[in-house]
Amino acid sequence: MRATVRLVDHPQGQQVPETGAVDSTQEAEVLLPRDMLDPLWTREHLERLARAYWQYLHRISLGLLRTVYAPDGPTVVLGARSLAVLRFGAPRYRTGASGGSVEWRIERGMLVAKEGRGSGFLRISVERAPAGTPPGHARLEVSVAVRNFYPWLRGSGRFARLGTRLYSATQLRIHVVVTRGFLRSLGRLELP
Repeated sequence: MRATVRLVDHPQGQQVPETGAVDSTQEAEVLLPRDMLDPLWTREHLERLARAYWQYLHRISLGLLRTVYAPDGPTVVLGARSLAVLRFGAPRYRTGASGGSVEWRIERGMLVAKEGRGSGFLRISVERAPAGTPPGHARLEVSVAVRNFYPWLRGSGRFARLGTRLYSATQLRIHVVVTRGFLRSLGRLELP
């Protein structure tokens, strides 16, 4: 069984400031059979969605990136030496009648500037969309958002202008491509 996924484009694009926090949100509308809707609003399902995200990251990086799970939160590591690229806090779940989310605070890692440690977060949200769906189906709005992130690559001071361009052309662009790919993969409805 498959779902239909439509990526939502934002006309304003991604504007990266030379100082302060960076935000990035990728969204999709997912049309799926109505009988699959009710199990979605549980913590267990949100955990499965989160694991699907981490597994997609591993697969798309050809195994260079992997997620190491610990009681205090997951860490995305690079290569065999396990260099911590991003270390997250424990997941926080929100569930309700019309949706849910799982959120991890960004604690530290190679990609995080010193001033941003512990201030940003990654959130995956699933919300029931308003009416207007075909009979027997449900429409969901799924988003992956990074908020209040301070990229190390952007740098500061005189380097900030060049660092902003470098961050925008590399790390941010890769994040957007990977996240949009993950959202497209939800059409297979295969969660671990």
